Amino acid sequence: MDPVWLAQSKLGRRKFDECIDMCSEMLDKNPYDQAVWYLKCRALTLKNWIDDTEIEEEGVAEMLLDDNAIAQAPRPGTSLSRPLTGAQNTGMPNQGVRPMSASGRPLTGFARPGTSSNRPGTSSVEQAFSGGRPGTSRPMTSSGRFVRLGTASMLSEPGGAFINIDKLDLRKYASRPALARVLCDFILYHDHNPKKGLELCALATVQADYQDWWWKARLGKSYYQLGLYRDAEKQYKSSLVHTDMVITTLELAKVYIKLDQPNTALDVYSKASDRHPGETSLILGVARIYDMLNNMNMAVQFYKKVLFFDSSNVESIACLASHHFYTDQPEIALRFYRRLLQMGVNNSELWNNLGLCCFYASQYDMTLNCFERALAIADDDNMADIWYNIGQVAIGIGDLGLAYQSFKIAVSIDGTHAEAFNNLGVLELRKGNVDHARSNFQQSERLAGHIFEPSFNGALLSFKLGDFQESFELANKSLDVFPEHADSAELIRQLKQHFTML
Repeated sequence: MDPVWLAQSKLGRRKFDECIDMCSEMLDKNPYDQAVWYLKCRALTLKNWIDDTEIEEEGVAEMLLDDNAIAQAPRPGTSLSRPLTGAQNTGMPNQGVRPMSASGRPLTGFARPGTSSNRPGTSSVEQAFSGGRPGTSRPMTSSGRFVRLGTASMLSEPGGAFINIDKLDLRKYASRPALARVLCDFILYHDHNPKKGLELCALATVQADYQDWWWKARLGKSYYQLGLYRDAEKQYKSSLVHTDMVITTLELAKVYIKLDQPNTALDVYSKASDRHPGETSLILGVARIYDMLNNMNMAVQFYKKVLFFDSSNVESIACLASHHFYTDQPEIALRFYRRLLQMGVNNSELWNNLGLCCFYASQYDMTLNCFERALAIADDDNMADIWYNIGQVAIGIGDLGLAYQSFKIAVSIDGTHAEAFNNLGVLELRKGNVDHARSNFQQSERLAGHIFEPSFNGALLSFKLGDFQESFELANKSLDVFPEHADSAELIRQLKQHFTML
């Protein structure tokens, strides 16, 4: 059997390692065989390929060294740093019902790239240097990640790097379109070297007389990876003029999200949806942006529209289930989560959510079974959250002993679980352990400044103990985090009355 044909067959069946080994053997015998070089280059690229149409996490460098200026006081709903609030009738439950993530966003039903990072323009040095889980993860830089990925992929190759990019004459390759395209993807996805990629794309674009949409899209990708978003925007727009491609539209919208221009991204998605009706990735992009802007009325419409065209879209089902759960419709949420189970999704988060839906829908016989399954397949990343939810269920049925043990287990697994510390403080207070309660509230507030409960609980405790000054400061912190919290506002009103009487 012809070994080149067999290597090509292996590539088509996505058996990349076998294809790479066969190509390496053939290249040892004949290093100038272009067909085999092409196959090996393609196999190495596809092996390291990542779908970068999604918005990715922002690293330390991106947050702190970003030169792109954004408006300091944008109108609500025009910036991801200042989304709509519950007072503007968006269909979003307030923070007292739907918890917030560390980035200041409501918890979504689906963990997608970027949801654990901070909104553009809201990061501080402390936030940037703590990862997605504070105190446990290293700070990350996107460009640094590309360098590490590229180095790792080179080290994993026996005999050293397959192609030494620095020694190549890129002009020669730019005049041979088939080889140039495969080399460009190799540089961007395997070596993660956007500078060289940019050089090759620029030469090939000139060679194609500025008429090839593919080279302009790759030029935009290189600019994007280098952080030159305005240059990337120009290239993507120029590419779309030549050929209207969905993937180029997704990349252009990603640039606008990076530049904190959600309304412009919405325009891009909407116009592309008119040209490509039924394209779920575009509709899903619109739903995500409305979700980021806290406009759940519109987001839910577009998630439902996605399901109209693709009834097994996991992200839409999960987000709709989460929305119905937080809007006091656990029975409907239960139906969505059951649909995910029927589709073959089987993870601890899904069983945990099913347990909560069963509890709030009064199907108590199913609740503990769901949590048992969640614990059976959980790992250290989500075990603490499951025990925290078991504690919440225990409080709901009045078993405070089980609740106390569950929260204790949660903080023993994850010492940075602020919500568990807050609830432990409440239970300690019921037992009369005032010092332990205050300590837990302080620890919770230290770990997570984005939740208002520990500040308010601490303020209420200080008020009852007669420490009005500390109570006033903590109540103000609570209102800073959640301006619509009526109990904090009432406490401050009472404190001001006390202060005026003194």
